[in-house]
Amino acid sequence: MGVDLRQIVAGILTITMFVMLGQMLHRDYSDAAQEKVEGDAHDIEFHGSKVAVEDGLVRASVGNKGLWMENSHDQLKPCWSISQSDETVSSKGYVTFSLTNGPEYHISQITDAVMVAKHLGATLVLPDIRGRKPGDEMNFEDIYDVDKLAKSLESVVKVVKTLPSHVSLRDIAIVKVPARVAEDYIKEHIDPIFKSKGNIRLTTYFPSVNLRKSSQDGEADPVSCLAMFGSLELQSGVSDLVESMVQRLKKSGGRFIAIDLRVEILEKKNCHETGAVGSKTCYNAQEIALFLRKLGFESDTTIYLTQPRWESSLNILKDIFPKTFTKEEIMPASKKSKYLELENSEYENVIDFYISSRSDVFVPAIPGLFYANTVGKRIALGKPQVLVPAEISGTSGLSTDYISPYISKKTHLAYSCFC
Repeated sequence: MGVDLRQIVAGILTITMFVMLGQMLHRDYSDAAQEKVEGDAHDIEFHGSKVAVEDGLVRASVGNKGLWMENSHDQLKPCWSISQSDETVSSKGYVTFSLTNGPEYHISQITDAVMVAKHLGATLVLPDIRGRKPGDEMNFEDIYDVDKLAKSLESVVKVVKTLPSHVSLRDIAIVKVPARVAEDYIKEHIDPIFKSKGNIRLTTYFPSVNLRKSSQDGEADPVSCLAMFGSLELQSGVSDLVESMVQRLKKSGGRFIAIDLRVEILEKKNCHETGAVGSKTCYNAQEIALFLRKLGFESDTTIYLTQPRWESSLNILKDIFPKTFTKEEIMPASKKSKYLELENSEYENVIDFYISSRSDVFVPAIPGLFYANTVGKRIALGKPQVLVPAEISGTSGLSTDYISPYISKKTHLAYSCFC
């Protein structure tokens, strides 16, 4: 029988990794946490943990919140308010649209639709929900709270459940809009079409999937803030399910980490190097395991993965952190036939997003809009504990070195809406 060279190499790599972990287990992490950072630096307060800023990077100097960076007592509050000029203007026209591609896109799509309807003075028609596969269609109320949406937006735009029967599909113009559509764009490109046709159907495209503030943003539009952070809530059945799964994770270890790690996406992105030292576009299970272990997370740490079903490539993560679960392991058996065993995966995407928003720490193994909008949701909830993976040289690192730039530099669009 021949010897498979790939198996030999894989065996050597696995043994090497466990030797590294054995060395880390004997290292005193508290010594590393108190090492001083050399060079010019000045101290700032980061949500209760004292850190130093050096050359634009956040590095720990003296931490009093520990590895989990417990929630700040200074939780941010909405700093937008709806003025009289923002209030509803009656109109005979309608704006229709669909929510597509998962909850991370829904937030942006509802925001753009509300902005367009508001500035046109149009009535917004409740959207349907369409999945990533043809035929994946759901009603808005299957996932979200209809009354919450209508009530939260009643001061700025009228919402109706269906398009009136007298409006023909031939009377509706299809209009593409960029995500984070601006008022000037609406006036120049959309208003003329609306005046001509009387009704429009929006489709949002995404020139970029980051949600960083820009110098062009200026002050946040209160209508945009309201739509993005105050309009979408889960309907009670889905909300109760998410809550039960969060509580089950917490019972396993008191606190838990949510990791957005989906094998199918990792394989598509191929984890190319970005050029920066120790930085990649995405990280596999073994790399995430080493990252967390080097930061000092113990082997009994509870972890939730967004991966739909367990795959053998995740075994290394479970070997190091035995309390690692996917949704199928923590969902009540009575709920699986509805939320897991259907062809439609929208329920699963929603569960992943809202558990990731509620976790004690969130780690995005892959970049994209899921990461960006999860961070926004966490900022709104007062949960700034987001760690961006990296290859840590040596045997240990400090969690404060790996806080998402969205958080550490307050570049996320959410910081325009919360203060």
